[in-house]
Amino acid sequence: MALRQPAWHPPRRTDQPVLKIFNSLTKTKTEFIPIDGSHVKWYNCGPTVYDASHMGHARNYVTQDILRRVMSDYFGYDVHFVMNITDIDDKIIVRARQNYLFSQFRNSATTLSADLLSQVSEAWGSYVRENVSKGLPDEEKPSRGEEEARWPQIAGLARDQSRKFECLKRDEKFDMHFTAASRTLAAIEAARHALSANQGDSPFRLIDESRDILASALDKKLKDTVTDQSVFRSLAAYWEGRFFKDMERLRVRYPDTVTRVTEYVPEVVEFVQGIIKNGYGYEFESSVYFDTGAFDSSDRHDYAKLEPWSKGNRELLAEGEGVLSSTSGRRSASDFALWKASKPGEPSWPSPWGPGRPGWHIECSVMASAIFGDRMDIHSGGIDLAFPHHDNEMAQSEAYHECDAWVNYFIHTGHLHIEGLKMSKSLKNFITIDEILQRFTARQLRLAFLTQLWNAKIDFSESMMTGEVKSLEATFNNFFTNVRAIISQARAHEDQSDGEHHYNDAERELMKSLYDSKTAFRTALCDSFNTPEALKVIRDLVSRINIYINSSGKKANVGVVEQSATWIGDMLRMFGLGEGQASEIGWGQEDEGAGGVNREETLMPSLRVLSSFRDGVRQLAIAKNDDALKEILKLCDKLRDDDLVPLGVALDDQEDGKALVKLVSPAELIKARGEKRLKLDAQAAKKAAAAEEVRQKRLAKIEKGRVPPEEMFRPPNVPEGMYIRWDEYGLPTATGSGEELSKNQQKKARKEWDTQKKLHEEFLAWKKEQESVAGS
Repeated sequence: MALRQPAWHPPRRTDQPVLKIFNSLTKTKTEFIPIDGSHVKWYNCGPTVYDASHMGHARNYVTQDILRRVMSDYFGYDVHFVMNITDIDDKIIVRARQNYLFSQFRNSATTLSADLLSQVSEAWGSYVRENVSKGLPDEEKPSRGEEEARWPQIAGLARDQSRKFECLKRDEKFDMHFTAASRTLAAIEAARHALSANQGDSPFRLIDESRDILASALDKKLKDTVTDQSVFRSLAAYWEGRFFKDMERLRVRYPDTVTRVTEYVPEVVEFVQGIIKNGYGYEFESSVYFDTGAFDSSDRHDYAKLEPWSKGNRELLAEGEGVLSSTSGRRSASDFALWKASKPGEPSWPSPWGPGRPGWHIECSVMASAIFGDRMDIHSGGIDLAFPHHDNEMAQSEAYHECDAWVNYFIHTGHLHIEGLKMSKSLKNFITIDEILQRFTARQLRLAFLTQLWNAKIDFSESMMTGEVKSLEATFNNFFTNVRAIISQARAHEDQSDGEHHYNDAERELMKSLYDSKTAFRTALCDSFNTPEALKVIRDLVSRINIYINSSGKKANVGVVEQSATWIGDMLRMFGLGEGQASEIGWGQEDEGAGGVNREETLMPSLRVLSSFRDGVRQLAIAKNDDALKEILKLCDKLRDDDLVPLGVALDDQEDGKALVKLVSPAELIKARGEKRLKLDAQAAKKAAAAEEVRQKRLAKIEKGRVPPEEMFRPPNVPEGMYIRWDEYGLPTATGSGEELSKNQQKKARKEWDTQKKLHEEFLAWKKEQESVAGS
């Protein structure tokens, strides 16, 4: 009879969480299903490059980078990440023209003259009437020629918080306009004084302080004269370069593909022709507009899928079209420009409709379609782009491709507020990335964003960074430092077994915590990239490991600790929090990762410290002084607190008398030592101040006892004539008018006399003590 294997029963499959993403197209968390297996087509709206990158950019692009890393490095998707650069736009055109014209004007100025002052004053008056007045009540708006005379009332209004608030409701840019006008007026007044005093001052203070106002006035007057297209491209190229440098400093991965509008203009023209051909575009005076009515009435299409309630929002629609656009010739207020006829002073490209340039919304449709075709998995950007920009993108793309869904998942990052206020380049109240990186590290900023949901509003504040974020960073730093030290210590004696396996209930529980944490971590990220919950999972595991280490002491199973710490470090690096080399436990430090190692440079500082310590101990031993042991302990403290700190070595004294050796960033140790010394100095100063206060109180009390009790009721210790008779102890018996003191008065005087007697005795004792000290 043939022998057979017994029947095998497969294990039961357990449910695993699937990735769900909050999709702006549904306003719900929907399961993520890529179009093509694990290949993910992802298009991200990039910046309009005309000024410095700010914290709003950091919030958006660092957050998108975190999501991209989770998708590729954690979930294992093969992501093709495309990002555009808007390098031609109304804002770029205006800023480039203004910069160019202002530079020309400044270079032509040689002296401070009445003519220059007149030009600036005229520009200032126009700016006040046209910009500052937008926020003023009608009765406060100055007419031409009375701007300066009315300025004190306007300034008073701006200083009154309640009235200023009303101005800001009328025009959110009121504060910006008022500040620019105030600065320019001060420069005008200084220039007048210099001219009247014949001081012959340089013209540049007046020009530079008036830059915002002058640039606007020059653009209004001379914009048609700017014909060199390189003026616009050079501004965009400069700020694009600065943007990517800022992204590199923030540890944001470079896109797989970068697209620029100026490189896709022929494709834009072809795309617009396709929209017209399909019946969703029309020409008017050399511009081409998208017909939202025709599109929305089609059985196959819907306009404004993301925010249908915003269709008629004229303010958002106008903002989406840009400051140089005209509304004339449009069939509907919702219609938007696909191609804009260029006016003098604007860059242009040839087209069937005449010289012009792409509309803002069309660029992303064209470039994303050129890379991905008629459908993509993910489109991302800031929430402020949802309408009209992204809704218009989808409409024109679906009109061109005649498809019903150009994007499957739209994800929008939340707004960032600074101390409760929304940042805005147009309001000039933004913090640049360069400025914020002077106060906080790229890791701290990324941690701040990770502690918040990616699609929620963040209120960025000083307390948030110095409290929660720095505390979290310190928790991880301390954890990795301790674990590395424990592992290093164990490996130094790994050939010595104590005969025990060190895998008992505590170790089994810790391993269970590790795998439970991995499951919870995955569940959190599957829940629409819930990074706050994922970080909590890691933080809780760190806490459990710390408890295990502290309770186990020398018997801790280092392998279990190392395995847990390795996973924690890997996950933090996956989020983009890693610095330096990834070859060791933890998330690294910024100053790690040097290439070649110079043995002498590496070892000599430590060897010198060791040699110096040995010399000190030898000298004390040879001298055989009575306090040698005490001095040796001082040397040990000096070695720990002073000599090893600059080398990045920390010694933690342990109960068994053997120090735990840790390698820590020298800057971190020096900072901690400085803070400790400051704290000790503050405590010493407080103690000294308290002692001085006690001494001063004692001196004041002693000084009160200088007068003998027999003299205390006699002049000059009391006013002349207050009393006229006293007994043998100096107690008064009659007032200045000859009346005998009442019993209560006598009783009160006797009580004061007794108190003074005690004080005087203390004074005499103190005086004798001082004389004795002086004599010795």
